[in-house]
Amino acid sequence: MRRRELSLLIAILILTNIGFAQDIPSSPRSREAYDRVAPRLTREMSDSGLVFGAPVFLRTFKWPSELEVWIKSGDQYSLFRSYPILFWGIGSYGPKTRKGDMQAVEGFYRILPSQLNPFSKYHLSINLGYPNQYDVASGYTGSAMMIHGGERSNGCFAMSDSGIEEIYTLVEAAFRRGQNQIEIHCFPFPLTDINLTKFSDRPWLQFWQTLRKGYDYFEAQRVPPFVSVENGNYLVNGL
Repeated sequence: MRRRELSLLIAILILTNIGFAQDIPSSPRSREAYDRVAPRLTREMSDSGLVFGAPVFLRTFKWPSELEVWIKSGDQYSLFRSYPILFWGIGSYGPKTRKGDMQAVEGFYRILPSQLNPFSKYHLSINLGYPNQYDVASGYTGSAMMIHGGERSNGCFAMSDSGIEEIYTLVEAAFRRGQNQIEIHCFPFPLTDINLTKFSDRPWLQFWQTLRKGYDYFEAQRVPPFVSVENGNYLVNGL
């Protein structure tokens, strides 16, 4: 059996046999979106040598306003698609630190199945898990930071309804196939030497240099690093 045919067969089994697990939130809206979007994504991923339902890794960049969806293929992750972020608030580069600051988050976050919101007033949404352990240790306030549909936001990542349907479906499919949590790394911009030099006068430079450890590791290995928080600081692979 050819690889493309095998990928399609696996995806069909996922679509028809897994069903809607009780521990993954669902609604008529999310089920309709999944049933409508999943077959097309299955075909498009198969054409790229990827399997619908395979593990997912996400990255966001305030500049150039993109959300990347990476899919595991073999031992590494491959970029499946970049989605335009239509709006991420009226803040600037730098992490969210307090409720109402209109800032979108920056840092390392994890999405659990329970963080899917199929009842969102923004069509569909995914809670990013802010505040995480680092944010709490830093005294940051606020909550309910999302990736969601629509075209406007007060600090969340607004992806359009069509964009969130695809992202939500890919995340949900990965959970249904057994991924326990999905890493999402949120950056101000690609953390290259050129960009960090350009913004070296910003107060968040040291924070960005910490985030860069995770950015560089994934760029080199195409595998998300292990991120932990100790003594109020991010550690990437223990360092």
